[in-house]
Amino acid sequence: MATSADFIRLAQTLPPRLTRFFARYPPNTANDVVKNPFKPTIHPVTKKWHNPVYSLRRQKELVVLARDHGVEDLLPPTIKKTAVREKRALEGPKMKKMMAPKGKEWERTLKGRLEMREKAMRGMPNLIERWRKAGHGRGWTEWPR
Repeated sequence: MATSADFIRLAQTLPPRLTRFFARYPPNTANDVVKNPFKPTIHPVTKKWHNPVYSLRRQKELVVLARDHGVEDLLPPTIKKTAVREKRALEGPKMKKMMAPKGKEWERTLKGRLEMREKAMRGMPNLIERWRKAGHGRGWTEWPR
């Protein structure tokens, strides 16, 4: 087990940016949801949301710095941690297949229109026969579909 002298020696080897962060947010309190500087918080009285103290870019910079010095586990929970990113890469949603491009409207509806046109052409002899029997369209209120 590490002694307090080991922790002091470790703290002295950290860069000033990490030292200031751990001085402001000690590791034992950083896991508290209320005191997590990486998460947005809600004001207890006004019920308004406040942005995180550290932006995603600054979170990433702190995580990289902490990872390089071996103290990443002491940081509060964040989506920028290496373990979280690896887990999301393995278990996260994956694209099953390539998505088709949206295309223009005439491109998207072309297949359906060609099918309707082909169906109408197959029924054209019957339509012509009905047209002739009805006296060249007399009595038709609208064109058949």
